[in-house]
Amino acid sequence: MYRLKLEALTAIAAWAFAAASSPPPVCNYLDGLCPRDDDLEALGAKLSSTAKVYYPGSSGFKNVTTRWSVLEEPKVNVVVVPGTENDVAEIVNFANKKHLPFLAYNGVHGSITSLGKMDHGVGISMSQLSGVKVNSDGKTATIAGGTMSKLVTDELWAAGKQTVTGTCECVSLLGPGLGGGHGWLQGQHGLVADQFVSMNIVLANGTLTKVDANSDLWWAMKGAGHNFGIVTSLTTKVYDIEHTDWAIETITFSGDKVEAVYQAANDYLTKNGKQPVDVVNWSYWMNNPDADPNNPVIVMYIIQEGVKAVDSIYTKPFHDLGPLSVSPNSGTYKDLAAWTGIANSSPPCQKVGMANPRFPIYLESYNVPGQKAAWDVYAAAVRGSSPFNNSIFMFEGYSTEGVHEVPSDSTAFAFRSENLLAAPLINYFPAAGLDQKAADLGQELRNILLEGSGRPNIRAYVNYAYGDETTEELYGEAEWRQQRLRALKSKYDPEGKFSFYAPIP
Repeated sequence: MYRLKLEALTAIAAWAFAAASSPPPVCNYLDGLCPRDDDLEALGAKLSSTAKVYYPGSSGFKNVTTRWSVLEEPKVNVVVVPGTENDVAEIVNFANKKHLPFLAYNGVHGSITSLGKMDHGVGISMSQLSGVKVNSDGKTATIAGGTMSKLVTDELWAAGKQTVTGTCECVSLLGPGLGGGHGWLQGQHGLVADQFVSMNIVLANGTLTKVDANSDLWWAMKGAGHNFGIVTSLTTKVYDIEHTDWAIETITFSGDKVEAVYQAANDYLTKNGKQPVDVVNWSYWMNNPDADPNNPVIVMYIIQEGVKAVDSIYTKPFHDLGPLSVSPNSGTYKDLAAWTGIANSSPPCQKVGMANPRFPIYLESYNVPGQKAAWDVYAAAVRGSSPFNNSIFMFEGYSTEGVHEVPSDSTAFAFRSENLLAAPLINYFPAAGLDQKAADLGQELRNILLEGSGRPNIRAYVNYAYGDETTEELYGEAEWRQQRLRALKSKYDPEGKFSFYAPIP
């Protein structure tokens, strides 16, 4: 008996009917562009007993393919859910043999528009490859390739350990990590990618192999990893929990304070990249009718490690500006996501059929006139009954000490000198003409910040990228970086199998 678990015969029938009757079909079975059912059964004979396959029309397919952002979604004809690391290699070999594109994903939060270039093929959901094990050395942990950030945090915390993960609970560890990966603990330890010790990876040719610092591919996996393989498991550094206490103040301002707020942030928080290692400042521009029923507001989060209340040296300058409200809170590291509105239960983690393009730009400091100019455009575009009234403008000010300590040329992540990450997130339900209007608004806001920075070109965080950024804007302008990436791409993925997420041409 074949070991591949088909969800239901009715699902197969529905899929076949849909493929045959949709005008035009996504692909044509007779031309060999889609896998036949007997092909999938043959694949199933090679897979583990826990592997699954889902077809369009089944609940399983919907569960593993529904995305956070519906703008330029990738399209697949079948999703295979591996139960083991070797299953991933078998699926890639199957797709290659059938000349089918394939795409692996974890938390389906990637929103870059280049994903839309996948218009048929095989989806590989990594959802069953999940787990965390602290190794006997107490300094590393082995983490399965599909593990979500919250599980990493919770499992390590229970063992008295922690590591750098993305800030949002509903994204995976590796999704952000392969693009560098910002996190609450980066001031102490560096980026998510800086924690990597070794990884098992399925390459474009279907080979499952282990890579580490002895491989020429290691440099690329830490910043441009989406282009080179599917990571099935990872060994990463972990650290003893030094401080269990964390505190936050949430300070809300009306828009007329925008210049004063960001001047204070420059003066008392970011300090030209010298932000204290135990302090994080985040801010959102957003509509909050409870604070102001008519206009968006500025929500400033000041977060501090190792204390039960944020030190007044950081908060008093903002209190003196006359905020609409001040809300302090205290707890542990595990509370940070909920405090900042990015926990599993928070609105940004829900998949409700909205488009969510982002337009990221790195900054060295806040340009106060630029902040004011951007605010004026943003506020006018999102207030009231605007279709974009759920949009937010994110400003992420992590401590950068641990990031700066890692040599800039040691990883494909190119923007270690930067201190701030800004990104408008234009949130809307799709309707005629809105995609272009959203793109125009996001680009206008980003360009205002670019002009204020005094730089000629955008430096963009690949994990937030919209999709029209150049490789120089995503992976660094230095020619040696571009040459090295292209050489590695030619060596490890000459046919461009991994070309749907911020691709290297």
